[in-house]
Amino acid sequence: MGSEVLDAFHPAVREWFRTAFPGPTPAQAQAWPIIRNGENTLLMAPTGSGKTLAAFLSSIDELIRTPARGCRVVYVSPLKALAVDVERNLRSPVAGIGHAAERLGIATGEVRVAIRTGDTPAKDRARFSKTPADIFITTPESLFLILTSQAREALAGVETVIVDEVHAVAGTKRGAHLALSLERLDRLLPKGAQRIGLSATVRPLEEVARFLSGGRPVTIVQPPSDKKLDLSVVVPVEDFTDPAGVGPVDPMLSPEERHSVWPTIDQRLVDLIRAHRSTIVFANSRRLAERLCSRINDLAGEQIARAHHGSVSREQRLLIEEDLKAGRLPAVVATSSLELGIDMG
Repeated sequence: MGSEVLDAFHPAVREWFRTAFPGPTPAQAQAWPIIRNGENTLLMAPTGSGKTLAAFLSSIDELIRTPARGCRVVYVSPLKALAVDVERNLRSPVAGIGHAAERLGIATGEVRVAIRTGDTPAKDRARFSKTPADIFITTPESLFLILTSQAREALAGVETVIVDEVHAVAGTKRGAHLALSLERLDRLLPKGAQRIGLSATVRPLEEVARFLSGGRPVTIVQPPSDKKLDLSVVVPVEDFTDPAGVGPVDPMLSPEERHSVWPTIDQRLVDLIRAHRSTIVFANSRRLAERLCSRINDLAGEQIARAHHGSVSREQRLLIEEDLKAGRLPAVVATSSLELGIDMG
């Protein structure tokens, strides 16, 4: 199954895809017929396999074929950073399909995209309530807030729900909360929404599929993958009883340098950052992220890293993400705020 799966799409969608990509990925080729058939779908495929487009393209195709007012697609992301990233990445296919339609002389309506997270200004939240966009990107918590307010009427026409990085919420309290919200959403609708779950690392598949669908029938799509990881476990020092490697006494070393592995780790991180175009360093807490970022910059003698976590303002987080993608910022020290599905180019 290859490019022939594109034949079922609208001519403008087909034209855009064929000019933008050499062909569908295995994940897309296997998922599209099932998604277009209206089945609940759990798609498991590696990062970079086109999962997000596999989920969205059928919905965009339907929005173009049968334009109507109101929100018809809800995308749920476990992270605000991922939601922003997906909203940004959707601009290309939406604009590209519009241009393809113009070239083909086909009149199509504009597909509108809105986002709501904890960072969304009040005026933008109010705008969605009054004039819902076709595609709504949100987080589990923001979806719950909408469904428990008068704004829920904006979701009364939803046909498809996409849950990204479903493994991050399945089996957790957030996941139970999201499952409740999805059932509340279905109660608003004349017909339950089609649910599409996306993940690169989910086990066991059957349990997560049940979580996604709420016990309804669901089709699991898992194309074969030969993606290889370049993974290494590095021990920062040879002897943990003597981290500095100079014996028990050396008057030139500070107590931290004499008894801690951190100076060695800090220097190793600086060397790795210098050797690569873009680097993400993950830390267990906001405090550690800030401290590690400060030590890296002190050792480098310039700012080569910035911290990214939930206490950083929305504007600064977006700036940091853009600078890292564009190559203007060599490194980011982050908590889990950047751990899921972010496309860093």
